Amino acid sequence: MTVAHFFKPHQKDIGGGFVVRRVLPAAARQAVGPFIFFDHFGPLDAPPEANHDVRPHPHIGLATVTYLFEGAMEHRDSVGSVQRIEPGAINWMTAGRGIVHSERTPADLKGKPRRSHGLQLWAALPQAHEEVEPSFSHTPASAIPEVTLDGAHVRVLIGSAFGQTSPVATFSETLYLDIRLDAGQTLTLQDLPEEAAVYPVMGEIAIDGEILAPNTMAMIEAGTGARVTAREAAQFVVIGGEPLDGRRFLFWNFVSSSKERIARASEEWEQQKFAKVPGETEFIPLPQRPPAT
Repeated sequence: MTVAHFFKPHQKDIGGGFVVRRVLPAAARQAVGPFIFFDHFGPLDAPPEANHDVRPHPHIGLATVTYLFEGAMEHRDSVGSVQRIEPGAINWMTAGRGIVHSERTPADLKGKPRRSHGLQLWAALPQAHEEVEPSFSHTPASAIPEVTLDGAHVRVLIGSAFGQTSPVATFSETLYLDIRLDAGQTLTLQDLPEEAAVYPVMGEIAIDGEILAPNTMAMIEAGTGARVTAREAAQFVVIGGEPLDGRRFLFWNFVSSSKERIARASEEWEQQKFAKVPGETEFIPLPQRPPAT
């Protein structure tokens, strides 16, 4: 059997009625490769009065990976980065020992009808790099390598595939592909990393003849490839990489191999000891519940 696990999402309101479909972490698996968190939001048409801004909040021990299909957002962080995020670009923010960032509607889109659609993933950092200096890296859409095959168009967002290598730097073997497949066409995925999964963004696909339900992630059996067929024009992503070097603990926006480190980060956020985002005065308070394991 090619598919080892199916992961179904649950809905999460992250504020202001902005609902995401959260696929990872799942009950069956905490992560796929380094990816410990997978949110799919939209397509969402927001009215002019909608406020989906995400106020400043902290992270440790991970890298956020933001990728849009539609819309735009403005990223600001505590290392001084200010970046408009638009479709097709990869935005990799390394939290390391600690970073704070906000994600807001760009000024030119405020008060207007707007549409949002994209993915946000978290990559847990290897234990040796959990406390690296925080940083932010923007790779524009024009710098992402692409390849056209029979009935398929592949964007190599992170890692290497189909003879192309992304310029996005990572801390461990990581794969992230955005693939569009014409109706009735089949694409064979080979040389996948030890852990890999397929997630349909739109349209209906089948993996080795087994239909994959909408918004459901399929983890591929280790050591095998997969034949993905589009029953209609479809788009899907492939994620994966080498397995994490040990279990991670998660609480709110914190990821670490140490419970004590998460407890310390929580205390530091409550006491507002994290670096500030220049120009921001708001922040999201720490949730009032014990850290989860």
